[in-house]
Amino acid sequence: MQRTTAQENDSVKTIAPVTVRAFQQKADLITAATRHVEIAAPGSKTSLVTALNTIAGVRMEERSPGSYRINIRGSSLRSPFGVRNVKVYWGGIPLTDPGGNTYFNQLAFNNFNSISVFKGPASSMYGAGTGGLILVESPRATKNGVGVEYFTGSYNAHHILAEGNWAKDNYTNTITYAHDESDGYRAQSAMRRNNFSWNTRLKWNDQELMASVLFSDLYYQTPGALTLKEFEQDPRAARPKAGAFPGAEQINAAIWQKTVTAGVTHKQKFGSYWSNTTMGYGSYALVKNSAVRNFEQRKEPHFGGRTVFDFEKKWGETNLQWSTGVEAQQGYSTIHVSDNKNGRPDTLQTDDDVTIGTYSIFTQGILSWKSWSYTGGVSLNRSRLLFSRLNEYPVTEQVFRYNNEVAPRFTVLKQFRPLDLLATVSRGFSPPTVAEVLPSTTIINPDLKAEHGWNYELTARKNLLGGRLRLEATGFYFNLSQALVQRRDSSGADYFTNAGNIRQKGVELYASYIHAFGAGLLDYVNVTSNYAYSHFKYGDFVKTTQDYSGNRVPGVPMNTFNTQLGLVSKPGIYTDVNYYTAASVFLNDANAEKAPAYHLLGAKLGYKKQIRTVWVNMYAGVDNLFNETYSLGNDINAAGGRYYNAAPLRNYYVGAAIRLQKN
Repeated sequence: MQRTTAQENDSVKTIAPVTVRAFQQKADLITAATRHVEIAAPGSKTSLVTALNTIAGVRMEERSPGSYRINIRGSSLRSPFGVRNVKVYWGGIPLTDPGGNTYFNQLAFNNFNSISVFKGPASSMYGAGTGGLILVESPRATKNGVGVEYFTGSYNAHHILAEGNWAKDNYTNTITYAHDESDGYRAQSAMRRNNFSWNTRLKWNDQELMASVLFSDLYYQTPGALTLKEFEQDPRAARPKAGAFPGAEQINAAIWQKTVTAGVTHKQKFGSYWSNTTMGYGSYALVKNSAVRNFEQRKEPHFGGRTVFDFEKKWGETNLQWSTGVEAQQGYSTIHVSDNKNGRPDTLQTDDDVTIGTYSIFTQGILSWKSWSYTGGVSLNRSRLLFSRLNEYPVTEQVFRYNNEVAPRFTVLKQFRPLDLLATVSRGFSPPTVAEVLPSTTIINPDLKAEHGWNYELTARKNLLGGRLRLEATGFYFNLSQALVQRRDSSGADYFTNAGNIRQKGVELYASYIHAFGAGLLDYVNVTSNYAYSHFKYGDFVKTTQDYSGNRVPGVPMNTFNTQLGLVSKPGIYTDVNYYTAASVFLNDANAEKAPAYHLLGAKLGYKKQIRTVWVNMYAGVDNLFNETYSLGNDINAAGGRYYNAAPLRNYYVGAAIRLQKN
């Protein structure tokens, strides 16, 4: 688990210790990576790609502005676009719908205080999933103040971030607004987003009530993938007309996406040992997608809740924590797919009603004694998916059930004086999402099975030089059975199949060093580095006449490395430098095509100053300083070799922020 923060100082300085209650226990007992570092500064705030890619084992991709994928140890195999098989919560409210999809692109940069990433199955406490867990902490007011930030950059990019905080006694309010727009690097890649959030908290006696609203209105164009020849000739081009399929510009390939989520959470203590946290929420998404193959319109309302009872008691040096609860979600979707006539819906192809319900019952105990800590947890998960195709008569229903999937998790932590060791064994399972059973081909696939597997991890952690130098190493092995993998047909439509099993072996390394200067011009320097080695191969995978057994899993680089340098002077001048490299990746299951390695360097120079109650921050920066031509977010297993989505060349940005804060 690594925690990414965005704070008003926008620095890389070590923050105060925090407690992340991801698995109802303190962050240093959860899993491998437990570092708490501010990494908002290394690049532009146009997206979270740079920030999340500093985490070893995590790979965020942006096929075009607004089109994100998140890969946690290979989980983007199931994501031709969007975020699937990764459970995401915002302020404790699920952003992942019961169908397994997350519109991560609805989030703006000022919608969070922190992002905590858990790598590996989280089914023991957070329902179905093998790809990992992301906990987004919603904004929280600590002092009264207002702030606004504007920055602009290459490709006619303009961004506004605004925030207001009101805090009095035990009552707080935070309101944020964000506007993002850009013409994009490629043709047909413009993006516009307006985002609003509101969070309030009220505490009294032994109770706390929280309410949150998140709204996003997003439009982004989708240029489509290119063949290698097209990519080399003009990487800025959109997908051209090919045979019977029109070009991306001809049909205005784009997505219109409006989402709103609202939730209420109540916390209460009962005596000295017991407490309860109960959350209820509702969400609605309205999505239109003008694609090369068709025009899709989706309405996706869903609602749900979660309640957890916690018990904690200490006896001398022994501490016992026990948590048990239930989470349930229910969704009702309508999906209309039509012919696409120059970017407008035409003749109806399919008209589907989809009902999806999921629930998870879980319990977990944590026993700590002196330098030992033992954790044991298990969950029971069920889901039911019902399809009705209304435009075919007689109307029939197809029901898919994925029942009685037990997902245990065990950890043992031993804290030695010079070294901490943590061992974890967990099982995860993940049923097919709605978008996989009913992909963009509009052909329902009744044969997909849930993927499942056991994950084994060992982590060693050591602090040196009085805590200024932190070192961490994790080795893991995840044997995933019935793994779901993506295919693409000649129109660019995706469909899915089970791939036998995947053997994921890897090593993740982390190091950070911070040094404060007592005298002189410099204030402090902070250096962090992350490295991931991912040896992911298919086990037994035979599809029709093709045998992919033993091949490398496509889309996952074997080696990634990131390092950041933050340097701050006492007068307020600061600089941040970020370097990232990824090894070459295979683009199909046959390992016949490969995208080359690339190296990215970004730099930022700024000036921060506090004048009484006013904070001022001015900065300028450059991304992709080496001017690399590379593809970020390849279309894996695409027909006709349409793999490549070109990322921007060298680009620049400049911005300023001001904040008025009452002490």
